[in-house]
Amino acid sequence: MSTTTEASAGNTTPTNEELKRVFDQFDANKDGYISVTELRDVLIAMGSNYSEDELRRVMDDIDNDKDGYINFSEFSTFWTSSSDAGTAVSELKEAFDMYDVNGNGLISATELHQVLNRLGMSFTVEDCVGMIKSVDSDNDGHVNFEEFKKMMSASSASGSGGGSKP
Repeated sequence: MSTTTEASAGNTTPTNEELKRVFDQFDANKDGYISVTELRDVLIAMGSNYSEDELRRVMDDIDNDKDGYINFSEFSTFWTSSSDAGTAVSELKEAFDMYDVNGNGLISATELHQVLNRLGMSFTVEDCVGMIKSVDSDNDGHVNFEEFKKMMSASSASGSGGGSKP
């Protein structure tokens, strides 16, 4: 990670929209809550190998109302209290790296397709080409880290997505 990337981050705290986008990546069934299963699946997809005990401890740390799920408010509180400017950029870079499967600094439609499928989301490669086109400001057919940051900081048009617990 370069210092220019950190310097160009600008905002020292993630915005509500940025946090919502990250939350939505964890909330696979889009019910407005992150279950221990959804948390485990994302961590596995990112290459982490947490034991069930470790996952339960993470849930206990974040799940303030102890209902067994992480809602957006709990996620937001946890994320903001544990993030400073450097950490936020670092965590965003880790998220980018999860999608950059071959490590070349670019996310291709094939890589996006592969990761989304690992996360249990069914999109075609053509869908992924469309997603990339929507944020590909230099029209090279890939998403670089700067484009990824802009995408993650853009306001979400999908709304808060209510829903109920399973």
